[in-house]
Amino acid sequence: MDSEGRHIRLLIGLGAAALLLLGKIFSLQIVNSRYKEDADRNSTIYETIYPTRGVIYDRNGEVLVGNKVAYDILVSPREVQAFDTVALATVLGVEPDFIRSKLDDYHRRRSSIGFQAVTMMRMVPSEVYMRFDEVKYKFPGFRGQVRGIRDYPVNAGGNLLGYVSEVNQAYIDRHPGEYRSGDYAGMTGIEAAREKDLRGEKGYHIYLRNSRNQIEQSYKDGAEDKEAIPGHDIVTTIDAQLQQYGQELMQNKVGSIVAIEPSTGEILALVSSPGVDVSQLADIGKYWNEIAQNPYKPMYNRAVQASYPPGSVFKLVNGLIGLQEGVLRPEMMYPCSKGYHFGAGHKLGCHGHKSPINMEESIMMSCNAYYCYVLKNILDNDKYANVAEGLDAWHEYVESFGFGRKLGSDFPAELAGSIPTSKTYNRVYRRGGWNSTTVISLSIGQGEILATPMHLANLCATIANRGYYYIPHIIKASEGVEIDSRFYEKQYTKVDTVHFPKVIRGMWRAVNSGAGMGGTAWIAHIDSLDVCGKTGTAQNPRGADNSVFICFAPMDNPKIAIAAYVENGGFGATYAAPMASLMVEKYLKGSVSRTALEERMKQANLMSRVKRD
Repeated sequence: MDSEGRHIRLLIGLGAAALLLLGKIFSLQIVNSRYKEDADRNSTIYETIYPTRGVIYDRNGEVLVGNKVAYDILVSPREVQAFDTVALATVLGVEPDFIRSKLDDYHRRRSSIGFQAVTMMRMVPSEVYMRFDEVKYKFPGFRGQVRGIRDYPVNAGGNLLGYVSEVNQAYIDRHPGEYRSGDYAGMTGIEAAREKDLRGEKGYHIYLRNSRNQIEQSYKDGAEDKEAIPGHDIVTTIDAQLQQYGQELMQNKVGSIVAIEPSTGEILALVSSPGVDVSQLADIGKYWNEIAQNPYKPMYNRAVQASYPPGSVFKLVNGLIGLQEGVLRPEMMYPCSKGYHFGAGHKLGCHGHKSPINMEESIMMSCNAYYCYVLKNILDNDKYANVAEGLDAWHEYVESFGFGRKLGSDFPAELAGSIPTSKTYNRVYRRGGWNSTTVISLSIGQGEILATPMHLANLCATIANRGYYYIPHIIKASEGVEIDSRFYEKQYTKVDTVHFPKVIRGMWRAVNSGAGMGGTAWIAHIDSLDVCGKTGTAQNPRGADNSVFICFAPMDNPKIAIAAYVENGGFGATYAAPMASLMVEKYLKGSVSRTALEERMKQANLMSRVKRD
């Protein structure tokens, strides 16, 4: 009985254990699906859905950058089975060795690729893609992908807009968790500056694969798929037609044109020449070697990345500082005998004109000697202990105009330029070893002064506004896109607003006084527009002088302020002034009446003058 009882108890125990095990299995597989889902996920594959990138518009709603469809051929190396290489090559329009070499490369990188799909061919013609799509079932592991690429309806500002390219490992490392191999991102220009707004958010499809890693069906009928979220559209401040017109004028020239709306700081045009044609941007990899080897560096945006001596346009700044410091009055007369003579036979030269002259006339005629006297009086002002203290006070004034520092624009890669301080000259000449005539070239925007064309356009906007500016920017606030509050804040200079009309009157005379009266910018005159401007001729160690001009219009309630800088262009009135004034006329009147001047500017070719390393 005892033996029989033990046998019964053993059977009962085994039965109970079996019931517990069956219950647990039931719970795991039927009641609680978490473990089943975990197992399923071990056999799932994620297919990325790339979002539509945001469209970039100009200020008038014209599309600058849109999207169009591109077709790629992808391969998952671990899913490839035996196939007819010649047949696939025929379908794709390539040589069989191309496919073999690609697969050999993927095989060598098999451990790093894993079960991912890699792009074997990019941007195949639509007819090739359709032909492949019909027979893809014959080639396991190969599939097509439809994605959006950038489209450029208007040839306006290739290096302004920037380009989108596949990210490399260095980019992925700089943006941890945001990108993976095969993703695309904006690399330069607006595409890079507003990448977070434009890129959108990726989605995915989840598929189940079998023991042979072949895709069988959607996971949970797509219930856990994630839709891609399109990127935000961007509205720029750029006027596409003005931008395009500026590019036409700057064809075969090296330099930049920057136009700003003074009342807002919005950039109307940002021309850098030579630039990148927009037709090259959609497939930048194809043209990269050509672009990179171009000695004129078309990807280099001279508007914000090139530092130049500003030349005579900087006389306006020195004149305003002199007025504020009380060492200059508009009626004060200074002589000019073909230049400013100082020291033992030293001279800073000037062109011939009447002498002596007052402040308005000095701006109109662009007299060098006049501003040598002005700067000397600023630096040797008795209220400063020495010339070094006077120079540092001058530096603070100049910096308040935005020079010698980054303006804080929303456009990437902006340079600060350079404005010297007393420390600059103490290093060169030792403390006490220099005086106001040592640095007299600062009076005419030469010497150690460097500025970008953006700085010069901002100076023009500041004068147009009678003493303040808005930080130049290229993006407008729009639905889903905000701009920083700093772009709405007035940035005042250290010069009182009452002094600016005195300078503006001289700028008006420079443009609207006939050449016989000494107006150096008469060529920029436009009937009924009251253009105010200042020419500049900046010395250039690499060849002929640079041609510089800034202007705004109309004189009252100005709508546009512009700076043109043409390398090796000679006098300011030769190239910079005509082109800037044509831009003003185009923007304010909608068309150009001075067609002969326009044609002469478009046809001019200065490339042979420009020396390149």
